[in-house]
Amino acid sequence: MQTLIVTLLTCLILAGCAQKTTFVLLPDPSGSVGKIMITHLKGTKTLSQARQSVVIKSKTERPGNVEIMEEAEILSLFGKALDIQPLPPARFLLYFNTDSSQPKPEGESEIPKILQAIKDRHSMDISVIGHTDLKGEADYNYDLSFQRAKHVRSMLEKHGVAPSIITAISQGSSNPLVPTADNIPEPRNRRVEVIVR
Repeated sequence: MQTLIVTLLTCLILAGCAQKTTFVLLPDPSGSVGKIMITHLKGTKTLSQARQSVVIKSKTERPGNVEIMEEAEILSLFGKALDIQPLPPARFLLYFNTDSSQPKPEGESEIPKILQAIKDRHSMDISVIGHTDLKGEADYNYDLSFQRAKHVRSMLEKHGVAPSIITAISQGSSNPLVPTADNIPEPRNRRVEVIVR
């Protein structure tokens, strides 16, 4: 079962007021909606559609009915929390020719987009992951994919990205984007993936 990231917003009103908890299920940034189950001493409710909500008024009352919350009410209750949500990770692919640690020109054109993603997220965590296709020996592919990752890391550093926030690793031919048999060249597997968090 595919794991979906959902946004669960909870509003608690405590200290001097009646205790009330509101649960709202929102889609993740890609638009996918998961499912949550709210279990209470007096019953269980399941939310599985965008903007479904349920209110639990107290420990002694049954959970309210599942209802669709209007966008305006969501913004009124949770707007400040939604405004400070971190941006989701950004992923970029740079492709390489056979036996090369130099990205293809279209890959190099991704660098400004990567830099913008770093700036937008105030990123302190960047992964640069080198890959190869399944052509050649495993040790050679591991070294080549590490050279690719180090080259992309160097490109980012030349644009002012702090080396301390970049992790460069090699996966060699062990994680192909397009599965193939051994010794089959596949251009889409000769890549570096950059993940900006």
